[in-house]
Amino acid sequence: MTGLTIGIIGLALTVLLCGIGSGLGLRFTGKAAAGVLAEDSSKFSKVIVLSLLPATQGIYGFLIAILGANALPTAANLGTQTVNWAQINAQGWYVFAACVPMMIGGTVSAILQGRSAATTIVAVGKRSEIAAKSIIFPAMIEFYALLGMVASILMLNYIPVDKVGEIVTRPEVQETVEEAGKAAAIFFGNAFGA
Repeated sequence: MTGLTIGIIGLALTVLLCGIGSGLGLRFTGKAAAGVLAEDSSKFSKVIVLSLLPATQGIYGFLIAILGANALPTAANLGTQTVNWAQINAQGWYVFAACVPMMIGGTVSAILQGRSAATTIVAVGKRSEIAAKSIIFPAMIEFYALLGMVASILMLNYIPVDKVGEIVTRPEVQETVEEAGKAAAIFFGNAFGA
């Protein structure tokens, strides 16, 4: 598996998991909102903001994937650098690691925020005058999704793709990675008849 593949997997998992988390969170809020609106449709404006809160993590995950694509070890990004397999793999793992805060933080916070917002929606359904005050409870969970996004952005900013050739690798690591790369190329070449 090349560094490019590892990086792409990290970016894809970030979008996928944050999207799944947002979808599950929206499922909780949607069910609660539907129940409240079935009883009193005039509460729509008070319920809609709470219902949509878990959707933001999916957007954050997508943003990290776009920003992270610039750090992938592609031919265009590497330019004229002389790099070896170990350096390219290291760059891919750096991109993957930079995605982890948003990948996990976004997924978990979206689900938990959906549960919190659903409970708040039910409370607003019973007493609509608490709508402005009660938004703070699910909004506090948003803070941790934002922290995950900021951490991922900061980590991606410290992965200079123009300096991949300066990544120091031990000779035995370089040999192992090159052998693994050759074995993978032979395997996939034989498996797919290339």
